[in-house]
Amino acid sequence: MLLRQLEYLVALARIRHFARAAQACFVSQPALSEGIRKLEDELKVPLVRRGRRFSGLTPEGERVVLWAQRILADRDAMREEIGALRAGATGQLRIGAVPTASTAVSLLTRPFCAANPLATVLVRADLQAEDILARLRAYELDAAVTYRPGPAETGLTFLPLYRERYVLLAAGSGAGPAEIGWREAARQPLCLLDPLMQGRQVLDSVFAEIGAPVAPRVETDSIASLFALVRTGQWASVVPHAWLHVFGVPPGMQVVPLVDPVRTADVGLLLPAREPVPVLGQALVNAAAGARVAEALESLPTAS
Repeated sequence: MLLRQLEYLVALARIRHFARAAQACFVSQPALSEGIRKLEDELKVPLVRRGRRFSGLTPEGERVVLWAQRILADRDAMREEIGALRAGATGQLRIGAVPTASTAVSLLTRPFCAANPLATVLVRADLQAEDILARLRAYELDAAVTYRPGPAETGLTFLPLYRERYVLLAAGSGAGPAEIGWREAARQPLCLLDPLMQGRQVLDSVFAEIGAPVAPRVETDSIASLFALVRTGQWASVVPHAWLHVFGVPPGMQVVPLVDPVRTADVGLLLPAREPVPVLGQALVNAAAGARVAEALESLPTAS
């Protein structure tokens, strides 16, 4: 069995097209097909449903892909570790992030890059939590900044960075209320994130818990769009406090902490549970340990 054959199978499973998978592997389509056939011969099971075009993987093929992804990830981690012993950490760190965690990612990349000048960083932002889990399990991400996963999500390591809390961003200037209840916030002309996004689902669960289901006038799947809408002064929004450190408080708006109940959510660094920990993953963990993310996000900015 050759690692190249495993690469062919993983590429085909990801791209789901023989010709484009071959192109991604820099080989001809016959070479890719022959490599997969040899893998099938060695394992004595069919891995690919064949027809005039790619029709999917067999159940055996789906399992082999999981093993192949793990083997190839360990191969890459071994190369990184050996390279680090010789010249320091190199390669590309791939970080995923849910939209609400963009501030924390920025606080991690600076110390990581300072400590590892030969390494680069690729940030995949605006991912949904389910997409992050899938990419971590497929070894398409090295780490992610996201919400704490549920107890059913095994094989992952979660390192808390900070507790997300929520504020109402609404029109107003001068001395406003020191706090506001969720029920009163539900009566505002709200602009919120898309209901499919986990950050929005956290808010919906609080509104439902207090018996005040929310009906926003405007919904968007973009943080930048949400702030652009709020800046008009026509809409209010419930946002994580960490966002304000990136986008600021629009002129003519005020920030009011939400209470009754005070609700928080753990946001942290999520990595595949692997031993040994890959070099770049460990370097990110080390950067997180000294970044003091929670302390940096503690204060609430004021309107500019």
